Amino acid sequence: MRLEGPWQGIAARVIANYIRLVAWTGRWRILGDAAVQDLVRHDQPVLLAFWHGRLLMIPHAYQRLGGRKVHILISEHRDGELIARTMAHWGYQAVRGSSRQGAAKGLRGMLRIARSGSDLAITPDGPRGPREVLQPGVLEIARLARIPIVPVSYSARWARTIDSWDRFLLPLPFTRGTILWGEPLWIPADANAETMASIGRSLEAEMRKLTQRADQYTKEKS
Repeated sequence: MRLEGPWQGIAARVIANYIRLVAWTGRWRILGDAAVQDLVRHDQPVLLAFWHGRLLMIPHAYQRLGGRKVHILISEHRDGELIARTMAHWGYQAVRGSSRQGAAKGLRGMLRIARSGSDLAITPDGPRGPREVLQPGVLEIARLARIPIVPVSYSARWARTIDSWDRFLLPLPFTRGTILWGEPLWIPADANAETMASIGRSLEAEMRKLTQRADQYTKEKS
């Protein structure tokens, strides 16, 4: 069922409050954030990159990081408006476009915002997959804006995995979980197509490993 009009606004508020409930009642361990914390202290804008299936708790992760102001790239797909409204309750502002093939509209918007000093956020496998396959737009934005990509993921011991294309992870209240940050990645301004492709493969592998490590750590330590 597609939500429209006031129902969409109601749903967005419910989801945003659910994220707060899980954040406040859960016990969250944060790992690997030293490098990105240093960037935040020096007012260096960053580009957060996370898989679509691990979207829900990113607002909490960013808040715990001490994040300042963030814009998230959200597709013009029909589900995009619900995501945009939900993220707005957490202070995220939406930029409409896509992470696919550079997507000119989203790329222009994100570049303009990055130059104003805001942080950016992207799900590089969104909006419809393939799951955990990185689309090149995230690399182009980081290269042209000259800001680092910072991968982030999370896992939760008590959660449900939705039967959707992205295997969306839905943490439950009072869960124990892990937020795991990766190392910042700077894209050379003069990177050619071959170099960009190589960096993309490396980043995709690193993001997958980050999620696997979060899952494993949560399972072992929680």
